[in-house]
Amino acid sequence: MFVVGLTGGIGSGKSTVADLFAAHGVPLVDTDRIAHRITAPHGMAMPQIAAEFGNVFVAADGSLDRARMRALVFSDEGARKRLEAITHPLIRAETEREQRDAQGPYVIVVVPLLVESGNWKTRVNRVLTVDCSVDTQISRVMLRNGFSREQVLAIIGHQATREARLAAADDVIDNDNVPFDALKAQVDAQHCVYLSLAGA
Repeated sequence: MFVVGLTGGIGSGKSTVADLFAAHGVPLVDTDRIAHRITAPHGMAMPQIAAEFGNVFVAADGSLDRARMRALVFSDEGARKRLEAITHPLIRAETEREQRDAQGPYVIVVVPLLVESGNWKTRVNRVLTVDCSVDTQISRVMLRNGFSREQVLAIIGHQATREARLAAADDVIDNDNVPFDALKAQVDAQHCVYLSLAGA
């Protein structure tokens, strides 16, 4: 199966772009959704997280207390690595399972931290980056999540730079204040390219 790795910084519009590909019948494997699933109430990562970090990081419903964990991993690099040591192998296994089960001309794997993770480039045939300016990221995330500018900048600071994502890309979709029709046209054109590369 031909695999496209879709990435972009927070607020870049990855989900919108992914949904436009899905409208063409392209199966999506979303690593963020997998991450949420394994840390949902009684998700497969939760026993290990509770054992490693304590029940204080488990919400009343059995899910990960995301706000508390976010505060910890942003202030403690060691804690972030300990969390990733639990979640990343589970996310990878679930991603590979979903890819195997995917039915379609090719599959898109949505990987927000594709550039940061280092080994993703070897696991996909093409890297597609959704690009926008940092100012656009900040305004979108503040509006969408209700975060302060400082909170958004802290998240962006933990992600690869815009330049690094563009350098890793085989293909780029511009989503910096682009009208929806123009965004859709870019996806439509890229879909035709991927169909050809996949031999569909």
